Amino acid sequence: MLTLLLAGCFAASGQSLLERLGERAKDAAENKIGEKVEQGVNDLLSGKKKDKKEKKQKKGSAKEESSAPKDEAKADKQQVESAYAKSDFVPGDEIFFEDTFEGERIGEFPVRWDLLEGYVETASLAGRKVLAFTDNGLGEVMPLMKNSWSWLPDVFTLEFDLFVAPLDEDAGSELGMEVCFGNRGASDYYNASSYVLFRYREDGSSSLEWGLLKPGTDAETRGDKMLGLNPGLEDYNAKDNPLKAGAWNHFAFSFNKRAFKGYINGVRLINVPAMQAPGYFYFNSVSQYRYSGISNVRLAKGAVPLYDRLMSEGKIVTYAITFETGKADLRPESMVEINRIATLMKENPGLEFEVQGHCDTTGSDKVNDPLSQKRAEAIVAALVEQGIASARLTAVGKGSHEPVASNSTEEGRSKNRRVEFVKK
Repeated sequence: MLTLLLAGCFAASGQSLLERLGERAKDAAENKIGEKVEQGVNDLLSGKKKDKKEKKQKKGSAKEESSAPKDEAKADKQQVESAYAKSDFVPGDEIFFEDTFEGERIGEFPVRWDLLEGYVETASLAGRKVLAFTDNGLGEVMPLMKNSWSWLPDVFTLEFDLFVAPLDEDAGSELGMEVCFGNRGASDYYNASSYVLFRYREDGSSSLEWGLLKPGTDAETRGDKMLGLNPGLEDYNAKDNPLKAGAWNHFAFSFNKRAFKGYINGVRLINVPAMQAPGYFYFNSVSQYRYSGISNVRLAKGAVPLYDRLMSEGKIVTYAITFETGKADLRPESMVEINRIATLMKENPGLEFEVQGHCDTTGSDKVNDPLSQKRAEAIVAALVEQGIASARLTAVGKGSHEPVASNSTEEGRSKNRRVEFVKK
């Protein structure tokens, strides 16, 4: 069992495995070594224990043994997708900060972040490049912005992925990962914090807790939810725990002038009607948890209703439908937007769309053109599964041929990676 924590202050010590990985991958030659090490880490994270006896087993026996984990993984994926399909989280329309860390060099400080305390670096974990806290788990970082303490709009969404190691004795101790939203213009005081305790208590239970300042006061609204982890803990309703061990977990927060909501893997767990408006946010970690990393951080301004966008522009441009890197596999969180599009089309039976997939210029046209086509087709297939007639949809891959911003900056590239639903 293990611990996931998004929260205030913790104490820890010990060098992380990620730190050692970062130190061994500081140039091109060492990156080759890093790839081998990463594979070893991934084998450990997925609970694989390979030895000579296992390699000599018959193929039929191996297939039989592997079928159960595959079935379990498939069931988990369906459960997560179902949660997203029912989620009321609405991603913001205009992205003003996004970092996948793909362009970063392993072992180096990520260039689009500002260090407040401790140390972080780019590492490799579970198939992705991540922001990792490597100074014995200590570190505070926030996006690098022109105005350090006042850059969040009145309506915004924050999303990121966090890896939670499998239930393994090698998973380490508690993972302490705080998300703080700070008072506008104030560098030394925050007005909201939320955190998840994962395998924090001796009985193995988990909890989500938060504390938010009410508008115009010093009064705090506090709350918590018990989330079971061990299926034997019936009092904690373990089957409803949205956190997944041995997997990436998607966190999302939304703020709408006053209202604050928090989600894990599409499940809304925080819903506070009034919170003091924040000006910035930062991540804070002080744990020795070895197998952890943050990826796919995205900040966006508040959403405009789909129908209003369609009527004003003749199309819907969305950044909320995302894919696995270099693949046409939809990420589970994409089901939120796909469900919204499906609902819009059911409410307006005459609507027909050309579904366009767009890429940035990372990679060649030889790769981007067919990839964008496959991604558009994947979106169409998902909408058909939602009950939309395939005749109302046409998939078109645009590759990187129709940019809406410069591909010379990360902000521009993030705007070019998009999906458009063009009214026919």
